[in-house]
Amino acid sequence: MLGIPEKIVKNPGYKLHVVNTNKYKTNTLVWKMKAPLEKETVTLRALLPHVLQSSTETYPSTTKLRTYLDDLYGASLFVDLAKKGEYHIMTFTMEIANEKFLTDSTPLLAKAFELLTEIIFKPNLENNAFTKDTVEKEKRTLKQRIQSIYDDKMKYSSVRLIEEMCKDEPFQLEANGVKEDVDAITPEALYSYYKKALSEDEIDFYVIGDVSEEEVKNLAGQFITLEERAPKPVHRHERKSIETPQEVIEKQDVKQGKLNIGYRTNVYYGDEEYYALQVFNGIFGGFSHSKLFINVREKASLAYYAASRLESHKGLLLVMSGIDYKNYDKAVSIIKAQMEAIQNGDFTEEELSQTKAVIKNQLLETIDVARGLVEVLYHNVMVGKDITLEEWFQKTDTVTKEDIVDVSKNIQLDTIYFLTGTEGQSE
Repeated sequence: MLGIPEKIVKNPGYKLHVVNTNKYKTNTLVWKMKAPLEKETVTLRALLPHVLQSSTETYPSTTKLRTYLDDLYGASLFVDLAKKGEYHIMTFTMEIANEKFLTDSTPLLAKAFELLTEIIFKPNLENNAFTKDTVEKEKRTLKQRIQSIYDDKMKYSSVRLIEEMCKDEPFQLEANGVKEDVDAITPEALYSYYKKALSEDEIDFYVIGDVSEEEVKNLAGQFITLEERAPKPVHRHERKSIETPQEVIEKQDVKQGKLNIGYRTNVYYGDEEYYALQVFNGIFGGFSHSKLFINVREKASLAYYAASRLESHKGLLLVMSGIDYKNYDKAVSIIKAQMEAIQNGDFTEEELSQTKAVIKNQLLETIDVARGLVEVLYHNVMVGKDITLEEWFQKTDTVTKEDIVDVSKNIQLDTIYFLTGTEGQSE
């Protein structure tokens, strides 16, 4: 992978990914747990990593744990939640200095293994449950995180579009869970779910840095013991055909209208047409030279922002724009016109080559940090294929104008969502 080899070792209960590279000055450990996105578990999963990273058996308070991280030459630890397609993924990441660059010989990689596995396997418990104080504190923070989405109208309108567009699909759920479900979670229920997740989730563990594969395998053998499990496949919703797009208009006391439009591409990461779709999105709305940015924002001065992005594991194309209320019809028709232009082949060779260059630069920037490299590699876990970066580059390079026109003709408008001001507001 552009000189970055990935070795995958299958162990009972998890896959170990060793990426031996001297590209980074630190060593990075990333633990990913994947399960189907479900209403019953999404809020438990949103809370769990935050409870686990706040204290452990050996470091029973956040202060003690953070002090120990500082002692490890300022190691960093953080958790994250994401949804990819119909899956919900918990991620634990630890970055630590590479001992090769230090004057003393502290075995930092071993200490990182020891601490990360303690966070995951040896939580701080009381009476066979998580500690009440920790759970209550993290529940308050989780509610604030969910609330912050509703307070940020740009995020809110993106979430509402997905809720309307994917009404009967798990994808409608937000990665941070459901606010109304937080209060009911008890320390006992969360601990019970934690044990279930450890025994059932599909687990991938990445170790990236200037490391020896042998040492990493030995450390994994020393600190990780898991039971074998069968991955749980999710039902990927069949390719949808949209007869009549829906329009949803919501009124709130907002100063600026938010226009979000969702399309079904019916193309997923790993499909042969995916590379053409990526280039299509770059020409359509992915970058600052794209048609949406130039024609909707700059030429027509209709939008404060206008861009598009792909949900590559769900087969969606999402357009986000901020507009004055009175410009709704005009903005919708100009956005539709940009789509039609590409479907009619109305774009230049220069737009095509510029977009390919930007996509490749963006990929190179992503893998400039170890966490970004993990996200790129993890796409392969998601689709059960081994697509290297070289292949990604090469297939992007060979995308033709015809490929883009073909892929764009299969894109179907699904939902237009507009968050507008309440009556009587003028702007």
